[in-house]
Amino acid sequence: MAGITLAQAESKLAEWMAADTKVSSGQSYDIDGRSLSRADARVIKENIEFWDAKVQKLSRSGGGMKVMGVTPV
Repeated sequence: MAGITLAQAESKLAEWMAADTKVSSGQSYDIDGRSLSRADARVIKENIEFWDAKVQKLSRSGGGMKVMGVTPV
């Protein structure tokens, strides 16, 4: 299974940022088949923090994963 790409992480971060904008103005928002409302503000914040960290990490590493200790076959 391939890892998460920088583009995928940025897309997810953008989705959760949009959810935060909608919910903070009193509206609901649908993401990944789930309806979020003001009561889900904590979940939205946690996901923004998660995806922001993922974007930051992938941005620093050039968007790829570092592989160590591989033995050619």
